[in-house]
Amino acid sequence: MIVGRDGVGVVEHAEQGPRIAVAVVTMGNRPAEVDALLASVAKQDLPPARIVIVGNGCPLPEFARRLDLPGEVTGIEVDENLGCPGGRNVALAKLREFGDVDVVVELDDDGLLVDADVLRRVRDLYAADPRLGIVGFRIADENGETQRRHVPRVGKSDPLRGGPVTGFLGGGHALSMAMLARTGDWPAEFFFAHEETDLAWRATDAGWTILYAPELLLQHPKTSPARHAIYHRVTARNRVWLARRRLPLPLIPVHLGIWIAVTLVRTRSAGGLRAWFGGFMEGVRTSGGERRPMRWRTVWRLTRLGRPPVI
Repeated sequence: MIVGRDGVGVVEHAEQGPRIAVAVVTMGNRPAEVDALLASVAKQDLPPARIVIVGNGCPLPEFARRLDLPGEVTGIEVDENLGCPGGRNVALAKLREFGDVDVVVELDDDGLLVDADVLRRVRDLYAADPRLGIVGFRIADENGETQRRHVPRVGKSDPLRGGPVTGFLGGGHALSMAMLARTGDWPAEFFFAHEETDLAWRATDAGWTILYAPELLLQHPKTSPARHAIYHRVTARNRVWLARRRLPLPLIPVHLGIWIAVTLVRTRSAGGLRAWFGGFMEGVRTSGGERRPMRWRTVWRLTRLGRPPVI
């Protein structure tokens, strides 16, 4: 269903660089946060050509009708919760139907664009580099603090240091539609956890650049992924699927062995460990999708960038 204005922004900005869309997936339980996020999108000094909002197993509220949003707004309601990657794939499929978008900015529904120039900066980054595939935003809470897990580098790293990296942050990022045409979309089978790594490894293997751009800020509440009831199980299952899908055979036992050891050290809950090892065995027994292992030169490229695909 179309719930916005007449898409003037598509024509107005088409000749000035890559055309930007914004995609948001919501489960309908954060209406105030979605209102605030869309208001921050409406304040951008470069209006997006399109905005797609997916109700992931829920009806969409009336926020898009109330706000003065730029461009054309499309709301899509799906009958069941497809998980974060599945919901994002719904938005990507709709953008392909339109055929007039070059880059999609995907934002968590409880995030907020503090600065008004985020979309313009995204456009300029892609205009400057035709091989730029993914741009990861910096995520910080309302006090400006970035959690360690939101810095896409190994070790204690400065969240304000940008540059080429091997992964990106699911809460706020931009994806090249041309890249997705080569790599494929999100791994919907994963439902939750490690879907960013799967996509990042495919992008790197196909020769695209992943850039961490800390000047692009998404304000996001401080959270723990363990707040999700399925966290331990799907994290372990998807870890196995990820290795089986993407790693050369000799690296699979190395990768999984390291993560078993890390999990034993980190996890303090006996129930969490039982769920994790249950998910691990589920990943061993079941298929996580087509196996397309990365090339050894991609392994070397990831290693040179500071994160070999075994840690």
